[in-house]
Amino acid sequence: MIRAARVVLAFAVAASAGRAAYAQAAPDLDPKIVQLVAQVSQERLTATLKQLETFGTRHTMSSTDSATRGIGAARRWIFDEFRSFSPRLQVGFDTYVIAKQGRITRDTEARNVMAVLPGRSPRRVYISGHYDSRSADVLDAGAAAPGVNDDGSGVALTLELARVFSQSGVEFDATLVFMCHVAEEQGLMGAKLHAQRAKEQHVVIDAVLNNDIVGNDRGGNGIVDGESIRVYSEGPEDSPSRELARYVQRWGMRYVPSHRVRLMARPDRFSRAGDHTGYNQYGFPAVGFRESRENFTRQHDARDTFEGLSPAYLAQNARVNAAAAATLALAPERPVVTNDRGQATIDGQPSGYDAHLRWKASPGATAYRVFWREAWGPDWQHDVLVGNVTELTLQNTLIDDLVFGVAAVDALGHESIVSPYIAPPSTAVDAGDIKTVPAR
Repeated sequence: MIRAARVVLAFAVAASAGRAAYAQAAPDLDPKIVQLVAQVSQERLTATLKQLETFGTRHTMSSTDSATRGIGAARRWIFDEFRSFSPRLQVGFDTYVIAKQGRITRDTEARNVMAVLPGRSPRRVYISGHYDSRSADVLDAGAAAPGVNDDGSGVALTLELARVFSQSGVEFDATLVFMCHVAEEQGLMGAKLHAQRAKEQHVVIDAVLNNDIVGNDRGGNGIVDGESIRVYSEGPEDSPSRELARYVQRWGMRYVPSHRVRLMARPDRFSRAGDHTGYNQYGFPAVGFRESRENFTRQHDARDTFEGLSPAYLAQNARVNAAAAATLALAPERPVVTNDRGQATIDGQPSGYDAHLRWKASPGATAYRVFWREAWGPDWQHDVLVGNVTELTLQNTLIDDLVFGVAAVDALGHESIVSPYIAPPSTAVDAGDIKTVPAR
């Protein structure tokens, strides 16, 4: 039963007590997730990368008839790999016919390859990469384009996590979707078409973890970094995608502490985009994983071969994905922190100088964690676990100076993404709408 009683904390105490409460109350890491993360196989990733290289090119408009070369052979092999992992996976093609336009020089059948692991609820968590590739000439469908890193690395990661999750025996609350997009190199078309269809069908997508160029630890300038991964997210600062990025950092690094998650406060690399962008454009929370040090000479080039990759580094990136996705898929739904009119349920009561937070209960939650930070700060600075309540007051705490959020926590410590309290944007007022009287 939810206790609606108000919890009142003095701010001076709460700021430090929040950290202490976390250290004392946070459970040990979930052994199921620890085991799942440990099952990621560098050897299997290596084998997948080498197989993807054998197709020569995976250009969206390359051969669909050959058994060994081109997009058709690649998508059939990916489909069969998904099918081989577990009968729990629902494997299929997500098919569209793209009319001649832009980089698509003729009407072309495009097939995303997807595997769905049903959970107890219909809300979805995606892990994805794109399986198409291209040479320097984006229109040349026959040129060599092995695409082992761009984006064989993301495909290998997606396939490996489909295997690990489907064979884990863990029952997840969220439905997990392992997606290999197509036509990314022609303008993110496969991702955009799928996101559009999901929007039209009112599919609930909690998160998209998109991996594109995540297998190389040596930059083109010779700098090596095999101990971190970049995660890009669409703004503004408390957008759903930014909260997802913070979540990936928080939980990915708890389970894989040796691998640093570097958050990037922009949609993608400068003036570039990835399939996560397609989901963002339809209102879904999505982030883009990118290796820390890129070698641009091995992208969109015949030199993008297996020799340019580090399977050990790719395995670490896969483990970070696995930790974040598993924790989120086991956690309750995030709390609702708005009323029926969409207004944030936060005010300064009872004194006018307090922070009074209310939220709606999340099914399956047994506690809630309240977060706050300075309004200029990029990340949460303080948190406190408040038990199974739906209201909290922090005394002498101006809501003008701080940003607040709340996450739902279940009995095993699985924590949802934070729901931030956000003021609605101000509406522009046209000066022509302001009534005036003639000046005397």
